[in-house]
Amino acid sequence: MTPQVEITKDLTGPHHIRRAVFIDEQGFTEAEEWDDLDHDAVQLLIRDGATPVASARLLRDGNTGKIGRICVLRPYRGRGLGARLVTFGIDHFRATPGVDSVYLSAQTHALPFYEALGFAPYGDSYLDGSVPHRDMSLTL
Repeated sequence: MTPQVEITKDLTGPHHIRRAVFIDEQGFTEAEEWDDLDHDAVQLLIRDGATPVASARLLRDGNTGKIGRICVLRPYRGRGLGARLVTFGIDHFRATPGVDSVYLSAQTHALPFYEALGFAPYGDSYLDGSVPHRDMSLTL
């Protein structure tokens, strides 16, 4: 499978993946997962054929881009899809005038994954839901 990232306005695929990963698998509540930012975000999606298997969303706050809700369905993990989403997000913000850094909120177990993609942790760990997270940034 060649991981092709697409931008989609249809939230069906991203929401299906996020429900499976964040709510069903990791135990986030509906209130913790769903917010009013999805319609303003650039939604990224990777499919296996017609089946959505990985997603993320991109948001901008002034001169900072945010990559969030990065998730891959369990059977598709370990194939580089998460890295492909993050790299696409970095490239998207690098090409966006006025954006000079990218931020994400990483689950602490994934810090080495994001560090390998160029992100550096900062600040203290905190809980998002019941999952420890740490903020990370990358200067473009």
